[in-house]
Amino acid sequence: MHPHDTFSQHLLAWFEQAGRKNLAWQQNPTAYRVWVSEIMLQQTQVTTVIPYYERFMQRFPTIHDLANAPLDEVLHHWTGLGYYARARHLHKTAQTLCEHYQGEFPNTLEAMQALSGIGRSTAGAILALSQGQRQTILDGNVKRVLCRYHAIPNPPTDSQTIAQLWQLAEQHTPNIQVANYTQAIMDLGATVCTRTKPACQTCPVQADCLAYQQGNPTAYPVRKPSKTLPTKNTIFLIIQRPDGCVLLQQRPQTGIWGGLWAFPECTQLKEVETWMKTQLQLDNYQIKQGTNLKHTFTHFHLEITPLYLLINQTPPTISLLHTCWYDLYNPPTIGLATPVVKFLKQLAKTTGALLL
Repeated sequence: MHPHDTFSQHLLAWFEQAGRKNLAWQQNPTAYRVWVSEIMLQQTQVTTVIPYYERFMQRFPTIHDLANAPLDEVLHHWTGLGYYARARHLHKTAQTLCEHYQGEFPNTLEAMQALSGIGRSTAGAILALSQGQRQTILDGNVKRVLCRYHAIPNPPTDSQTIAQLWQLAEQHTPNIQVANYTQAIMDLGATVCTRTKPACQTCPVQADCLAYQQGNPTAYPVRKPSKTLPTKNTIFLIIQRPDGCVLLQQRPQTGIWGGLWAFPECTQLKEVETWMKTQLQLDNYQIKQGTNLKHTFTHFHLEITPLYLLINQTPPTISLLHTCWYDLYNPPTIGLATPVVKFLKQLAKTTGALLL
């Protein structure tokens, strides 16, 4: 910390009065508990994370429980949080730590960053919050705070700006009360210096904030011109047996919804008849097209056409790999893609009947 830097002093004083101290992961803040929370909080708001975190920790209370669990079950407990690569990295790192570190986290930034799914800021947060090490963090909330406080004129996605923000974050990080400071600067961004409608009147560093002095805090962080997201199309084949069970297929481990279970897909309606014959050896079924659903990823929109197919028998053979018949009323503990959850819930409400 710079000797004349008052930023951390004001922030720590504010944290004592207004900071969040009762979040689930702040109780008994072991490296494991902090790590799980930090991964869940990437791209996801605290209010969304809390119930997922509590269920996750109840099922996987130790790193050994997580390492020994099937990936399917880990993904099941992640269903709905999105960015599923986070869960796969979490599971892989738990296994690595149990195999090579006796289930303990390393205590250096370099060793921490070598683990799957842990970047520089996450590594710093784990070490600061669980061990009190003086480490610097730069998550989305911190970037927003620093961009406004210093009126950074360039988007925080530029490599030079990122380097500048790391330097500023390092400059502001104090030598004492590091865990409190780390939580404080995240809290400030999450509860006061918010993306829209920042509460500048209650901000502890308002007096020296350049964006506030300019009268336009929401002009920062500077945004790159937004790109129009392209739209891709797919057809979900929602194939249901007379007993109500629905055919799902596990997706490849890489790519969108990696490792999750979803409906088989086609790209064009004219392919469906041939698909049913070649994959399920069926040519007798009822068919109905449902209402489209748009699902948005980071880089594109996906326009989903649900095609409901009611078959009158279990296919004698299924050519597809990695399939299961999903029981709507006694569901297995598997990870499901978010749009799949929506369609399955709709089916369950119809008591399993698609076309009758």
